[in-house]
Amino acid sequence: MKRKQLVIGLFGFGNVGQGLCDVLRRVNPDNVRIARACVRNTKKHRDAPVPITDKADDIFNDPEINLIVELIDDADAAYVIVERALRQGIPVVSGNKKMLAYHIMDLIELQRLTGTALLYDASACGSIPVIRNLEEYYDNDLLISVKGILNGSSNFILSKIFNEGMDYSEALSIAQRLGFAESNPTLDVDGWDSLFKLVIITIHAFGVYVRPEEIFTFGIGRMTADDIRFANEKRRRIKLVGCAEKLGDDKLALTVMPQLISKQKYIYSVEDEFNGIVIKGMFYYKQFMFGRGAGGHPTGSSVLSDITAQTYDYRYEYKKLNSGHTPTYTTDFIFRIYYRYTTEGERHLLTFENINESYKSATYNYIVGDICLSELIRNADTLRRAEVFVAAYPAD
Repeated sequence: MKRKQLVIGLFGFGNVGQGLCDVLRRVNPDNVRIARACVRNTKKHRDAPVPITDKADDIFNDPEINLIVELIDDADAAYVIVERALRQGIPVVSGNKKMLAYHIMDLIELQRLTGTALLYDASACGSIPVIRNLEEYYDNDLLISVKGILNGSSNFILSKIFNEGMDYSEALSIAQRLGFAESNPTLDVDGWDSLFKLVIITIHAFGVYVRPEEIFTFGIGRMTADDIRFANEKRRRIKLVGCAEKLGDDKLALTVMPQLISKQKYIYSVEDEFNGIVIKGMFYYKQFMFGRGAGGHPTGSSVLSDITAQTYDYRYEYKKLNSGHTPTYTTDFIFRIYYRYTTEGERHLLTFENINESYKSATYNYIVGDICLSELIRNADTLRRAEVFVAAYPAD
């Protein structure tokens, strides 16, 4: 069978776009080439190895181009590009997780109406092909949970803290210098990047779409030396974890927050800029996927995998979404947390169902107790503004 020839119109030539170009140069496939890249500022990319333009029409009006690859960091602009491509009948590969998290249901419907494919495995976990695996190998109702480290930048920072004794600011500075974290690291360290990935993963794992603002999200930006010491004393490590977990047969809970992870957990030993996903099923128990989650080359290689899939017209079937047996999202779920606070006002931000352990001193106070997820969601904005730290504290 003759292989399909792909001529790419690329939007964005940042870290991932350049990584994709370098991966293509090294692999040198004879059926894939980039015809042109569209960027905001052509002066910044005069030495690019592909033709450059700042006009989207130069790509959309090129009859030779039969695949759009969207790798820009502006979610609104990315949506305009992807929607236009699908309406024109041009397949798309996208890496924009925020855009997908907010618009994925519209884009699923647009794919159905136009018969045109949108692939985005690169948006979820860097080099880990989690979307394709959920689509093809976990396309039944046996799945119980999908959880893990979804952001390589925050994990790099936490690895430096727990392995090398660095403080948070020093670890963040190194991550920024190496290109694992942006100059404004909020998207990574406050959990938003992990949140967008979790929304996308949940569509394919359980057939459920939950808007990002409905999911409790808390990051590591407020973590202090006291929290690190608490974790070490309990022989645990703090990891930023995205979690989608079925409760019984018909309910689903979602969270993105730090967790105090014990040594027997797979993700305890996931270090540096790596991601780790644990998929738990009813009969096959746990399966673990591991790979680089940050950097131009790992993500670029995942983009190339989506591109290669287009050579045989692969598309997602959204089997879970269309199964008719999907669970219902719930926030009525009680679990144990560690809550560190300073003032009495902060102490009373949360109402606990049960307190297992507490400590008070002049400078450091904490509670370990059971709390309802709805209570955390109700106070999420206030917690993110306060000088407090919240982490899930599983029993094992």
